[in-house]
Amino acid sequence: MVLQTVSYNELDNVLTDFLIQQKLPETYRAIAERWFIPVLAKLAQRHDTQAGPLIIGINGCQGSGKSTLAALAVAYFQATHHKSAIAISIDDFYLTVVERKKLAENTHSLLRTRGVPGTHDMALANDVLDALIAGDKPVKIPRFDKSIDDRAPESQWDVITPPVDIIIIEGWCMGAQPQEEDDLFVPVNDLEEFEDRTGQWRKFVNHKLSHEYAEFFARFNHWIMLKAPSFDCVYRWRLEQEEKLLASLKPHQRGRAGDQIMSPQQIRRFIQYYQRVTDHTLNTLPARAQVVFEMDAQRAIVALQNSL
Repeated sequence: MVLQTVSYNELDNVLTDFLIQQKLPETYRAIAERWFIPVLAKLAQRHDTQAGPLIIGINGCQGSGKSTLAALAVAYFQATHHKSAIAISIDDFYLTVVERKKLAENTHSLLRTRGVPGTHDMALANDVLDALIAGDKPVKIPRFDKSIDDRAPESQWDVITPPVDIIIIEGWCMGAQPQEEDDLFVPVNDLEEFEDRTGQWRKFVNHKLSHEYAEFFARFNHWIMLKAPSFDCVYRWRLEQEEKLLASLKPHQRGRAGDQIMSPQQIRRFIQYYQRVTDHTLNTLPARAQVVFEMDAQRAIVALQNSL
């Protein structure tokens, strides 16, 4: 078997088109060339040596750049290795607002808010992954509209025509593992201390990680982590995300949709939902991921752990 090589000019053209499409600064080119492209080239080789689709999970806390990396991977695989690739966000499998309302009424009020494990439709996620792997018919990919906090109508879902060579699923809780039950006892923030006094909510989340999520994550071939230095960075990074989302809305969308954009105070509360799982993942996933990009507080990559 002869592994495909990519010329500099070919790669340069791919990156130029990607920067324009994603509206990224020219500085991203050097980051991609130094850190990301060598890893993606290795992953393309991994696909060459296995039967069936390569399934890659990307973990990163909010605002770490995981969606951009996933999009870059798709562009690179398709343009330079002629492989069919798809990137999906675990966020697109969030339960509908009606489903979360019912979950909140029956289990715990905090489950009305999307985000933590237990607020995704993992049966749907597995069905989509099964269909992509089977590759015998077009596959509908759900979309979650965060501007209205609900799943988009099925008429707005993407339709993927098989076969798909490389499947990428990214998300803040991808690859997260459950904690020991004794570790759930002490609250990690005000949200847990005052709104989950009995620990029922965090025990529910932990149970989901132990079962449905563990089974889903076990299906992945390789893991990539964009590792923040600590959870403290998440507030500023999330604030930047909300500002970007607001800027992306057209004037006629800034009514009902604009009402869903969070203020700085709302963001401070919102990220508390994510703290426990994020902290645990920062401590545990690096030992299990094949690729770990270590980031500083400004989101610059400062080191790489690569066992591909």
